[in-house]
Amino acid sequence: MEEDEFDRWARELEQQMQREIENTYSSIVIREWLNPSNMGGMRDADAHARYTGPCGDTMELFLKIEGNTVTGASFLTDGCGATIACGSMLTKMISGEPVERVRGVTDAHLLEKLGGLPEENEHCATLAVNTLHLALKEWKEKT
Repeated sequence: MEEDEFDRWARELEQQMQREIENTYSSIVIREWLNPSNMGGMRDADAHARYTGPCGDTMELFLKIEGNTVTGASFLTDGCGATIACGSMLTKMISGEPVERVRGVTDAHLLEKLGGLPEENEHCATLAVNTLHLALKEWKEKT
């Protein structure tokens, strides 16, 4: 069966988009965006925060904390691929870490772990880290 003009156009467009994504984002960001870790809610969370950034994206972060160690973390977002990548990487960065170390996580740390983001997406890291700090504040107030 011959490929019709529309199918050829759609395939070429998809390939062009893939090249643009690969030229814009690190392989780490692409991996975390397309196959996010720890995405979803957490019923038995010890801490939770929901934050909407200036760009309009919202992130929710859920933490399980035993003693003074983050033993589990998950996130939800309505944001773009960069925001998904930030939530995914952040939860992996903080799981198993002492709360005091987690408190010191900055958007610069997250950006470094992701291999960077384009300037117009750096606010996604700030959104994730701000949500983390709000969750830790909520946990501290409860304990």
